[in-house]
Amino acid sequence: MTGDSQEAAGSPDFDESVSDRSALLDLLKSSGAGAILAERPPDLGLAEHRPYPFMALVGQTDMRVALLLAVINPNIGGVLLIGQRGTGKTTAVRSLTDILPAVEVSDCEEGVIEEDLKSPYAETLYPDCYERHKRGEPISHFEAVKLVELPLTARLDDVVGGINERIAVQRNRVRLERGILARADRNILYVDEVNLLDDVIVDAILDAAAQGSYTVRRGPMVGTYRSRFVLVGSMNPEEGNLRPQILDRFGLRVGVRGLSDVDERRIVFDRMRAFRANPAAFIQSFEWATAEARDEVQAAKERLEHTSLSDEAFVVGFELIRRLEIDSHRADYVMFESARAYAAMDGRTRATVDDLLAVAPLALRQRRSVYMKQFFLEQSQEDEEIRASIESLRSK
Repeated sequence: MTGDSQEAAGSPDFDESVSDRSALLDLLKSSGAGAILAERPPDLGLAEHRPYPFMALVGQTDMRVALLLAVINPNIGGVLLIGQRGTGKTTAVRSLTDILPAVEVSDCEEGVIEEDLKSPYAETLYPDCYERHKRGEPISHFEAVKLVELPLTARLDDVVGGINERIAVQRNRVRLERGILARADRNILYVDEVNLLDDVIVDAILDAAAQGSYTVRRGPMVGTYRSRFVLVGSMNPEEGNLRPQILDRFGLRVGVRGLSDVDERRIVFDRMRAFRANPAAFIQSFEWATAEARDEVQAAKERLEHTSLSDEAFVVGFELIRRLEIDSHRADYVMFESARAYAAMDGRTRATVDDLLAVAPLALRQRRSVYMKQFFLEQSQEDEEIRASIESLRSK
């Protein structure tokens, strides 16, 4: 595996010898700087999608692991990144797309893929796409995972979809169009400053993410859309908090702080200078690590289907929940699913206690409610007073 280097320029530091063990966790620890080419790329005047390479990120292991767990196992329920501005939250999220395998995308207006046509009601539900498939025409293709970002200015109709007013006026035809949630299907939905969004919009996003689909009703028109996306939110707590019920809906939570190690901060500085000076060359220097990470993510997703938890991990997990006095059953589910993903990411099909303990802080953080603990304590005291009064009446 490659090792960290404090130089952003010079000879490549990639070690082409790769161990037989397939472990994505090892890749996270290796992020060689590589050679930054001196010549500048030709200026074509076109804007290009050039995210900072995921494998070039320095430190922030909890954040990187949490993001990978969420994309390997979407059942976890997404990630919430909490920290001050400038700590790399948005950079890390935007860099994810390059290490994710391609996904199947529909070519039909109904957003249907071949799997959906196996339904006995497919001919009625998706007539246009059904006919195309019956004629032997392709109805889908594979493309890279997209990062769909939700702007703070988005309205509810933008998010869930609504009537296309332009088509209604110009063509005298009313049509229901998909919203941002439907376009994010099988992709990553990123909500920056999620704590500043309107509560109605946040609720709609979380409900759609939990169900995997949502329904839009506009008068007599009804549309149901798939919304199987990986949800990632970020926020700066200085600008306001999230409601507890919304906070609980995110599977994993990471507190993101600036790096404290001087050498790591120097590497960040050198790499950012190199990236801004020549993005294409910098990205190219991490192509090998990026390609390997992409293969590992795909292998982990496939391995996850056959990954189980040991009985001891279940016992320890439930005991941990009991000791921390966590009421939410979602905490159990997220923790165990994260442990399975962690083992799959490390090239194994059996999740152990060590895997569980590695992800427990991410899954259980902030799920303990001081308010609810005090509430139930007061309720218990009230119940004792009621029972004492009942016993007093019975004894007379």
